[in-house]
Amino acid sequence: MADTLKITLVKSPIGAKPKHKKTIEALGLRKMHATVEKPDNPAIRGMVFQVKHLVEVEEV
Repeated sequence: MADTLKITLVKSPIGAKPKHKKTIEALGLRKMHATVEKPDNPAIRGMVFQVKHLVEVEEV
């Protein structure tokens, strides 16, 4: 596993389920094509898996 994950919002969460919108917000993603770096741990991996259709992930 990598030390950090680079997570980019590539699809708008406007039509997504409310739970997915909250997950995107909790990851710190506010705008389209915004990128955040988060530590690679099971909690973050679970959040990314839940919204995998909205984000792009790169291991750093």
